[in-house]
Amino acid sequence: MSSQFTFFTLPNLHALCPFSGSTNPHYAKASAESSQWISSFKIFSDKKLAFFKNSGAELLCSHVFYYTGYEQLRTCCDFVNLLFTIDEISDDQNGADAALTGHVFINALRDSDFDDGSILCSMAKEFRTRLVGMGPACYRRYLKNCEDYIDAVGKEAHYREHGIVLDLEPFQHLRRENSAVRTCFGLFGLTLGLDLPDEVANHVVMMRMHLAAVDMVCWSNDLYSYNMEQSMGHHTNNILTVLMKAKNLDLQGAADYVGVHFKVLMDQFLEDKKRLPSWGAEMDARVAQFVMASESWVVGNLNWSFETPRYFGSQRQKVKDTMVVTLYSKRE
Repeated sequence: MSSQFTFFTLPNLHALCPFSGSTNPHYAKASAESSQWISSFKIFSDKKLAFFKNSGAELLCSHVFYYTGYEQLRTCCDFVNLLFTIDEISDDQNGADAALTGHVFINALRDSDFDDGSILCSMAKEFRTRLVGMGPACYRRYLKNCEDYIDAVGKEAHYREHGIVLDLEPFQHLRRENSAVRTCFGLFGLTLGLDLPDEVANHVVMMRMHLAAVDMVCWSNDLYSYNMEQSMGHHTNNILTVLMKAKNLDLQGAADYVGVHFKVLMDQFLEDKKRLPSWGAEMDARVAQFVMASESWVVGNLNWSFETPRYFGSQRQKVKDTMVVTLYSKRE
């Protein structure tokens, strides 16, 4: 239902976000070394590699993990490079083959002896050595998040292959996983240098806050990336497309809905922050750090979206000032 539109207006999500952001002082060094690392595997053409470097994924790490040290930031940059590798390989695969690709990554993370001879396996095994500082409970949950991500990538490939647009609720569940946001949240134990036991991390209030923060990132990403995706003919994996179908909205109505829902999620997150129980002074201090890390992702993702050329190209400052997005022509 977007064909009659030549532009749409973004809701001002920054105005709904009370968190403060920053950038990591180690970004330049960590980004350069991580880029060199992925380039050394020679898995991409020069064009693909240039596209990735221009996409700003490592800059995203600087925004959302601004509080962490050099080694931890470098590890996060390596992880987004790995995700890009998996995404690029699976983009041209059907659901079954995409799942097989993903499980090479999972097997390499789980078993240091696993080796199928692939470049992806070599990358994953090298990356695994950078996770030694993560506490056991956080590492276990991180692996589970990675498995859920891989399963979701396979499902997304199937839906893309068959042109299937999910209803709102199943799409929300899929998007949390195939966006890889939960896997990135899974790195908090590493970036904070803290472990969090399952009974705390999985507490109902903590989990509600976790999912609210993840959804704020996913919904805002889909809002900002819609123009780029529609120009490439990619429609099935975006919340605006889902809302237009499920709620019988036009494009502007779907964009407005994202703004309304973002506020609902933010209000829920802030109310739950007040409801957190106490686990004792030491554990409460850890919990506060994990909450801060979630907040850093929400605001960092918003700030990065208007700094990277990934979504709005050379017009990003104008879009930020006016909130008006002029739709790109369809690419042939």
